[in-house]
Order: sequence, then structure tokens, then C-alpha cells
Amino acid sequence: MHIPTLAPETLFNIGNIPITNTMVNAWLAIVIFLILGIVIKRKANIKPGKFQNACEFFLEGLLGYFDQVTGDHKKTLRFLPLVGSIFFFILLSNWLGLIPGTGSITVGHNFLLRPANTDLNLTIAMALVSVIASHVFGLITVGIFTHLNKFIQIGTLVKSFRKGPIAILTAIIELAVGAIEIVSEIAKVLSLSLRLFGNIFAGEILITVIASLAALLVPTPFMLLELLVGIIQASVFAMLALVYMTVMTMEPHKEEH
Repeated sequence: MHIPTLAPETLFNIGNIPITNTMVNAWLAIVIFLILGIVIKRKANIKPGKFQNACEFFLEGLLGYFDQVTGDHKKTLRFLPLVGSIFFFILLSNWLGLIPGTGSITVGHNFLLRPANTDLNLTIAMALVSVIASHVFGLITVGIFTHLNKFIQIGTLVKSFRKGPIAILTAIIELAVGAIEIVSEIAKVLSLSLRLFGNIFAGEILITVIASLAALLVPTPFMLLELLVGIIQASVFAMLALVYMTVMTMEPHKEEH
């Protein structure tokens, strides 16, 4: 029995770039999306067929869920290309980890295919893109100084010197809170990436162990469970990314005089 390691296995190198088995799964998902995109574009019609109806059904369902988070359909359409792509990529890459051959076909001493999200590098990269994008949307929507003022209120600290010691103490506390907010942004990246990586990696180990003990019917319920886990993890990651973007594009509450 070969238990998967935390790090993905390198299959070969292109120059100084190692090509891992998780990269193979990730590119397989990208190729599938590319083919689907081309097919949908060519078959798009004012009078939709069954395939177009199915695609529109899933898209409208996704838009409905996004609207519940953003509370604004314009924001939903704005965030959809990025968050929707993340959702479908995570979902498909999770499900591709269940296809026959994953964890069984070998190249040399390493498996050819491995679920893409069992690579911590990939989950961290997606988390970074999500968090950084939330700040970019925030900078564009509310303005540079308003957005930065959510974290470091330099202007409030400067003005407080004219208002006495209580105002200065309040400004210092707000500055400390801003520093904590900056730390929380780093925590968002860790939370998003480790949650997805941990769940998918644990599922891979579970199926590997069960399949090694009884390779016929026993792993089937666990594989069905992993289909559900794949949907849940894709939804959680996408919804949290959407929440971050929504919060960062909100105007800060003004002080009441």
C-alpha cells in the first residue's frame, strides 16, 4: 500500500521546472474547461438546446447563491468571472481525483494522477488570488485612501493630537486594531488554503487505505461521499472568497456627530 505524501511527486522536469502529478490533474481540468467553453460558445443560440439549458440552469443557480451573499446583482456579475472560475475549477479538480487511474497508474515509482487540491502550493495560490483580488476590488470601488483607512488610520492619529490625550489613546487603539486586521488578512490565506488542502488530502488517504483493504465494493460509498465533499469544499472556498470581496467593496460606516 502506497500512502500519499504531503508533497506531490515529481514526474519529470522541463528545464528547472518540476512537473508533478497534481499539475497533471490541474491541467487536465483546465483543458476540459477550455473544451467546454469552446463547445458552449459554438452551440450558444437564442433558442437554447438541452446542453445550453443545462449550462444556463447551473449558471442561474450560481448567480442566485452569489446574490444572497453580495446583496447586489451588479456586484455578483462583477465577481462572477473570478469566483465562478474558482468554484468550477475546485469542483472539477476534486472530482477528477476520483476517476479510474488516479492513485493506481504509475510513471516510474510515482503515480501519474493525483487530486490537484492535495498540493498545498495550488491551494495557497488560489487563496492569495482571492484575498488580493478582494483588496483590488476594494481599492477600485471605495478609493485608495478609504480602503487603506480600514486598516491604518494615519489621518485619525494625526488629528487626535489636537483633541487631547483621550483622542490620542483612542487613535492608538484604532491603529492597533488596524494592525490586527492586517494579520487577519494573512490568516484568511492560511484558512482558505489549509481547509481545502486538508479535506481533500484526508479524503485521498481514506480512499487509498480502504481500496487497499477491499478493492471492489467497499470503497464505493466513500467515493460517493467524496463527490459530496468536493461540492461542499468548492462551495465553501468560493463563498468565503465572495464574502471577502463583498466586505472590501463596502463603504465604511461614517461617524455620527
